[in-house]
Amino acid sequence: MSKSMKPGGGGRFAKFVKKVEGEGKSPEAAKAIAASAGRAKYGKKKFAAMAAHGKK
Repeated sequence: MSKSMKPGGGGRFAKFVKKVEGEGKSPEAAKAIAASAGRAKYGKKKFAAMAAHGKK
């Protein structure tokens, strides 16, 4: 299943994680950096809702 590039679709998050990994960060650190940026952009509550939807 392909991830959508719309907000909440997971594609933008995955693309950003790959970009950060390409800069030499570990996969775990890249995910943490992307999550932090997402929370800053969308807010804690909205980002948590998107993450919960992505885990299903």
